[in-house]
Amino acid sequence: MLILAILLPCVSFLLRGRILHFIACLLLQITLIGWLPAAIWAVVDLQNSRAERRTDRLIRSMRR
Repeated sequence: MLILAILLPCVSFLLRGRILHFIACLLLQITLIGWLPAAIWAVVDLQNSRAERRTDRLIRSMRR
């Protein structure tokens, strides 16, 4: 998924169900100058999503 976030940032948002982020990223990605910020945004968002899932699992395991 990380490679996809770098090569096709808007598709990575679409596959994760973030439609508004997909549209914004697609508009940013249309220009070559916007490709790099779009790729960085997609990678950072992917890492934040993974961290949030880890935190949720940790909180659930602590409650048990």
